[in-house]
Amino acid sequence: MGLILDSSVVIAAERRGDTPSQLVAQVASFAGDQEAALSAVGLTELVHGIYRADTTERRLRRQQFVEELRAGLTVYPYNEQTALLAGRIDGEQMAKGVIIPFPDLLIGATALSLGYSVLTVNVRHFNLIPGLGVRSL
Repeated sequence: MGLILDSSVVIAAERRGDTPSQLVAQVASFAGDQEAALSAVGLTELVHGIYRADTTERRLRRQQFVEELRAGLTVYPYNEQTALLAGRIDGEQMAKGVIIPFPDLLIGATALSLGYSVLTVNVRHFNLIPGLGVRSL
């Protein structure tokens, strides 16, 4: 078992002024002996935020935060198995009229493929993914 951190958890910590070490410690106390990790898709969202920063200072602060976080967490790739799972979930849910935002679908599928839950601030979107454990800080 483990937890994939959604980018919303990381963004909230960075906005609060937490350090990556503080975030990892907070997640560790919450998760217990479970591994905490990032998905490659979630990392993409975080890097996107670096380059959307409105000031050089903010961009550098975000970049340092993400680099320090990457040093302390495993980043799981989006792979063929995850793609097949995400495609099935998306197709089945869309057939029922349920629309899952694409990045959340990919992050959730990554977690499911590992047997992990997702830790997020955005519970609503991840709750749309059948079988996914969703936790909130």
